[in-house]
Amino acid sequence: MTFNDEWAQLKSEAQDRQPAQMRLNAAAPEPGGPGSGTKADLVVHQDDLGKVGNEAFRVHGELQKKADIAGAGVSKGGAGSTAQAAEELKGRNFGAGDELYTTLEVWSTQVKTVLQMCAHISHHLDYSKKAHANDEAEIVASLKRRDGSAVSVSEISKYVK
Repeated sequence: MTFNDEWAQLKSEAQDRQPAQMRLNAAAPEPGGPGSGTKADLVVHQDDLGKVGNEAFRVHGELQKKADIAGAGVSKGGAGSTAQAAEELKGRNFGAGDELYTTLEVWSTQVKTVLQMCAHISHHLDYSKKAHANDEAEIVASLKRRDGSAVSVSEISKYVK
């Protein structure tokens, strides 16, 4: 029995064991999508990176101003109004005083985390833009001869092999 005959028999037996149902083994690649071979899988333009980085920077600034409940209404002792309210409740034997402190700590921790992530995004995108611009300049420079003319395709293909 040849390989093709055996393969056909195995496929037939597998189909007989399965209940009748629709099964999709693969979808055709989307035009321009991954695997289509028509366009690059990932394309990012410098303008796109700049917009995302600027938005992250803006959100960081706004959040820093508006989400600081720990520092709002700071007293001479340095306690914010929420901490002052928690202390007042605790001093009058209300259990909500301790809970308000806990809420304040959790809120402050979460705000700091979001602030750090916004700063990380903004800084990373700025770095990426600069790094890719430097990489591009280096590639352009390496693909030119001393006289400034372009390197031939056949010479470039030597690097790919």
